[in-house]
Amino acid sequence: MAKKAEASVEDRLRALYDLQLIDSRVDEIRNVRGELPLEVQDLEDEVEGLNTRLENLGINLDLIDDQIKSKKNLMEEAKALIKKYSEQQENVRNNREYNSLTKEVEFQELEIQLAEKHIKEFKVQIDQKKVVIDENKSRLKDRKTHLKHKRSELDSILAETQKEEEALTKKSEDFQKKLDDRLVKAYFRIRNNVKNGLAVVPIERGASGGSFFTIPPQIQVEIASRKKVITDEHSGRILVDAELAKEEKEKMEKMFAKL
Repeated sequence: MAKKAEASVEDRLRALYDLQLIDSRVDEIRNVRGELPLEVQDLEDEVEGLNTRLENLGINLDLIDDQIKSKKNLMEEAKALIKKYSEQQENVRNNREYNSLTKEVEFQELEIQLAEKHIKEFKVQIDQKKVVIDENKSRLKDRKTHLKHKRSELDSILAETQKEEEALTKKSEDFQKKLDDRLVKAYFRIRNNVKNGLAVVPIERGASGGSFFTIPPQIQVEIASRKKVITDEHSGRILVDAELAKEEKEKMEKMFAKL
């Protein structure tokens, strides 16, 4: 099988610039979404947190109710014992037995007083928790309404852009395959380290796109010759001549229009 001819430097420069145009278009689409996905995620987390808190508060109320019932049962038992001991006092044979029963009655009366005190404290806790529950329910309602609005906004944007983004992502992968791994890695390394993700830029008014540093005339001639891949010594970006950039932009705009 004949060996596939290696792409010329010009072909690689065109593919690199096309890749940049595609990825920049994807960046634009994602910028339209902006912080919306993060806002939606934050709101979802907040709603989930509020639901969990309300659930825990409800469980706490149930536990307090159980404690109040337990104290009321203890009071009923104490009252029954007081009645029992009072009746026994009527049939005692000596002062020692009478005094002993009197102490038992007094102890049960103290138990009732302590239970009543605890019940009052529990009821205060219930009132406080109900206030917190009402506040959290109000906030949850507000957050759910806000989340519904933000989800609708995000879904609308996704509906408009998702198909195009997926198509462009596939095109980006296709164009990466036209380049050797070394160039692709260099492209992404530069793209991740420069403003706006622009790794490949044309010369504009004697300087690289987005830069104010003038490129020496001899270097501009070399770039225009398209014989080798040249990077800007100041920004590190890969440079292409304005004519090549214009040709590829026109070609890619036609492709974008079909997506």
